[in-house]
Amino acid sequence: MKSLFRPMLVIFAVLTAFTGLAYPAVMTAFGQAVFRDKANGSLIGHDGKVVGSRLIGQQFDAPQYFWGRLSATTPMPYNAQGSSGSNLGPINPALADEVKGRLDALKAAGHMPAGTAVPVDLVTSSGSGLDPEISPAAAAYQIERVAAARKMNANDVAALVDRYTRGRQFGLFGEARVNVLELNLALDEAEHR
Repeated sequence: MKSLFRPMLVIFAVLTAFTGLAYPAVMTAFGQAVFRDKANGSLIGHDGKVVGSRLIGQQFDAPQYFWGRLSATTPMPYNAQGSSGSNLGPINPALADEVKGRLDALKAAGHMPAGTAVPVDLVTSSGSGLDPEISPAAAAYQIERVAAARKMNANDVAALVDRYTRGRQFGLFGEARVNVLELNLALDEAEHR
């Protein structure tokens, strides 16, 4: 029996050292050396302070800011510890209430483009509840409201939207998108110039 325990303990110690210490240390060092920004959470700094991440949305509901997708996380919007969608199906009355509430908020904020359908990503929750981006159509839909609230030229705001619009990855994957936090920070800087 003694001869059986020693090899098991040695294998356990070696595997623990390799998989629990050496491998994570090498991967952490590699990530910091090659992908430093991504390994540290894709953080966004402004005026020397971290104000958010490119990967996690934030709540914006003031008229002078672009609004992102709704968040269904609890107990607060964009809670990274409670990432989840609303799981509301198309025939669920709660989904219709959510959409109606956001439409009412858009109307109350004013400057809804006449004859233009509201982009779906402005009135529905994202699957994760953390989506930091909106479609270019959703950003374009909000240009007049944001420009009026900031007393800026709508063409200048549209130029910022164009500058912060990212195309498909490698020209093939995903859809064009606009990071809401980056765009709102750029708006604040443009207004203070």
